[in-house]
Amino acid sequence: MREDVPTPSSDTMDSVVGTLQIDNQWTLPDFWSALPGLVETSLSFLFFRLVLQIADYWVRKNASTTFLASEKLRWKWKNIFVSFIHANITGIFSVLCFYWTPKLAEDMISTHTPLSHGVVAFAMGYFIHDTVDMSKMLRSRQNMELIVHHFVILIALSIPVFIYKSVGYMVVALLVEVNSVFLHFRQLLLLHKVEKTSSIYRMNSIVNLGTFIIFRIFPLCWMTRWIVINKSNVPFFFYSLASTGLAITTVMNIVLFYRCLNSDFIRCKDTSGKVE
Repeated sequence: MREDVPTPSSDTMDSVVGTLQIDNQWTLPDFWSALPGLVETSLSFLFFRLVLQIADYWVRKNASTTFLASEKLRWKWKNIFVSFIHANITGIFSVLCFYWTPKLAEDMISTHTPLSHGVVAFAMGYFIHDTVDMSKMLRSRQNMELIVHHFVILIALSIPVFIYKSVGYMVVALLVEVNSVFLHFRQLLLLHKVEKTSSIYRMNSIVNLGTFIIFRIFPLCWMTRWIVINKSNVPFFFYSLASTGLAITTVMNIVLFYRCLNSDFIRCKDTSGKVE
């Protein structure tokens, strides 16, 4: 039983309440407590809808270009461009959260700041937008897999956004966006038919794999270790959700890493700039 938790006089009840108090602290908030997260998420969603409209205007203006010859490629360019903007903003501010507030790394459950909470809400708004956008292209199996992934992520993000718990843990998860900057830039280069032997593509490929290891694999291992060690300190629902999300993300990242490694380094003979 934790000493800082008030308990009834009975020793038996003390032990029971002491065990349940952790779950009680994760109860659903009232409307006014959840309102800031709802507003921030809504503003983020509207921001990315605006970015999409700007991208759509550029695509329609340049629709005659070769790499935008099909509807699918036009949609893909817009989707990747919006993701690229999200990755830049979220990646930078996720790093700054830990730089300005080191305590976030020490207390992953209760500690949060306006910035860290805002970053998580910003990411949630993006994932809602991206889920809506990808639902237009359900013909792609990869899109269906990503939509399932997004639903799991959205449920996980809703906890820190509305309950203000595990904010630090979610910010660690968002560090992957640092790598996503180079991953999305790689996709844009392929769409623009940039040669794989070009200096800009080769440089981006190297940085992409380097940041993949630092900002995807390392945080994923750290998060897995943390959730196992702190299993008794979080509600069972959150533990199950985190474990499921980590399992799905691990498989997706292994496949993604192999594809990048195989395409950019093992099969380096292919220089046609084919979109993958």
